[in-house]
Amino acid sequence: MVYTLGEAAKATGKSKATISKAIKSGRISAHKDETGTFHIDPSELHRVYPSTVSSEHIETPVNAPEKSDFDGTIRELQARLEAAHERLSDKEGVIADLREDRDRWRQQASALLADHRPKGFLKRLFS
Repeated sequence: MVYTLGEAAKATGKSKATISKAIKSGRISAHKDETGTFHIDPSELHRVYPSTVSSEHIETPVNAPEKSDFDGTIRELQARLEAAHERLSDKEGVIADLREDRDRWRQQASALLADHRPKGFLKRLFS
């Protein structure tokens, strides 16, 4: 069995253009027939690109969850999302408070650095 370009693309999950470029660059060996169709050996293709499961082979599991199970999961996820939003809102409040404190401390430090009044002995001398 050999792959055509389209079959090779489906077998690997790659595009036809990707497979074609790999053939032209020499990464994959293939031969072209008189109609211009590529014939690619599966072992040669999968040496470069691993195979993927095609959608035709996927079957519904025997123990597929019921719709009600999905509804419960969605409700649980929504509740968790709301709780996360509340925690985030609380954290944003704490951050705002910390920024205010930082700004007050920065103003106080700037005021102390800008205070050019005489200190100590000079203060008593000029008072």
